[in-house]
Amino acid sequence: MKGQNKLFIAIIVALILGVVMGGIVHTQYPESSEGFSKNIKLLGTVFIRLVQMIIAPLVFTTLVVGIAKMSDIKMIGRVGTKAMLWFIIASLVSLTIGLVLVNWMEPGKVMQLAIPAAGDAGEVVANSQGLSLEQFVKHIIPKSLFEAFATNEVLQIVVFSIMFGVALANMGEEYTKPIVRALDICAHAILKMVGYIMWFAPLGVLGAIAAVVATNGFEIFKVYAIYLRDFFFALGILWLVLLIVGYLILGNRLFELLRRIKAPLLIAFSTTSSEAVFPKLVEELERFGCNNRIVSFILPLGYSFNLDGSMMYMTFAAIFIAQIYGIDMTLGQQITMLLVLMLTSKGIAGVPRASLVIIVATCTMFGIPPEGIALILPIDHFCDMGRSMTNVLGNALATSSVSKWEGQLDNHGGDL
Repeated sequence: MKGQNKLFIAIIVALILGVVMGGIVHTQYPESSEGFSKNIKLLGTVFIRLVQMIIAPLVFTTLVVGIAKMSDIKMIGRVGTKAMLWFIIASLVSLTIGLVLVNWMEPGKVMQLAIPAAGDAGEVVANSQGLSLEQFVKHIIPKSLFEAFATNEVLQIVVFSIMFGVALANMGEEYTKPIVRALDICAHAILKMVGYIMWFAPLGVLGAIAAVVATNGFEIFKVYAIYLRDFFFALGILWLVLLIVGYLILGNRLFELLRRIKAPLLIAFSTTSSEAVFPKLVEELERFGCNNRIVSFILPLGYSFNLDGSMMYMTFAAIFIAQIYGIDMTLGQQITMLLVLMLTSKGIAGVPRASLVIIVATCTMFGIPPEGIALILPIDHFCDMGRSMTNVLGNALATSSVSKWEGQLDNHGGDL
């Protein structure tokens, strides 16, 4: 938690330095703004390349481990099926809400940036411009896993990972346990690397903000204000949908559930980590009356597969970046993006800002400059507060609802 606060402070300091540097160049040396912007952006390039470096192994290991462990569902049968049905529908609804509202409100249209010139990241973007349905079909099946890794072809990695994970899940545990454990360790190691790489984020912010301010002046702050306003409005709509569904299933007991989980919600909001409240959430759900076996199964699964706030943010942020660079995406491309995010986002729960890695991968795949992620990093902390809180609410509702469906919800609750 302290590390996250230090990182947040470092990003804010980098933001201020970038504004000062860019402002000086913009007002005092306008003739040098183009050269300054080009050079200072290299700091952002360092950060983006580090993020792109871990995309392929992160998607592969987390997805394989998540699917391989799904063999547990067979033991719990219909409980696991109902839980996964909830997770899939909730994820699709969350992604769709983000997609619809960002297209309706168009927060990225406030300011237009030039698409970065072809460079290291730019070449990848140029090569992936305009992903059509035909290209999607061509690129979905990998010729070689190693080629998919080398080119960060996320869809191909997802296809291989799903097939490999399903194969492992259907083999005897005596064969698969060492492999799954090894991949699980690799996944945790890569997620640890995400934490290290995020310490380069202040450099990326400094480079991105200084370049934008030097070229466009102080208009970026108007963009930030509108982005935060629109995002939290979209989050409010998602909460409304979740609470309506919760009321339809739980009735008046929904209000008791909200009273029970108010502390975990506030902790998740203040720490930007839904994992920080996991033990407390387990305790409160059992006190609410949920069967402890259902809680111990669904809640950990939900932390990997049911991240409603993060899901909505991914489509919102990706389309916002496309808008700010003036890239128009067809409806088909946006639906394809939604389905890709549905698959690639699984298994990265509990790591602050790990969702940004998936957004970078998705942007690159759909011809959107991944450099745009550095623009939203300064305010991502505030967005993370909202989406972490929403993730906790979504998992609490999922666990309570499945308990109710199974007739395992004690109507009186109880204190432990």
